[in-house]
Amino acid sequence: MRRCSAAARSLPIINVPKTRNGKASVKDKFAGSKIALVLTVGVLTLAVACGGGVKGNTYVDNGNVVQIEFKSGGKAYMSMGPMTNTCTYTESGKNVTLNCGPGETLAFTVDDDGALNGPPGGMVSRLTKKK
Repeated sequence: MRRCSAAARSLPIINVPKTRNGKASVKDKFAGSKIALVLTVGVLTLAVACGGGVKGNTYVDNGNVVQIEFKSGGKAYMSMGPMTNTCTYTESGKNVTLNCGPGETLAFTVDDDGALNGPPGGMVSRLTKKK
């Protein structure tokens, strides 16, 4: 997160040059708006890249039987009823892979709404962020 806030602080301020009468020309105003658009897209991209991911979030199934808590450093805790396993996880784009031991790997896809979808026909299906 520190890396993201440092990048946001380094964004330049836009000053549109003025003509002799103190007003900006139409051409300069348009050039300034192009720069503003590029900077806005850059800031939004930075916000999405720095704010996304499963780290720090807990996901649960519809009946609160399955719960996965994603911690920093690639660690996670998966609970099924009263049993909890210590796991590791990796993220790549919209894919999250949870490894809870030999032969216990689950692949999830992150939906546009932020929910996790498990493998089709698997024991763990859709998990939503716990509020």
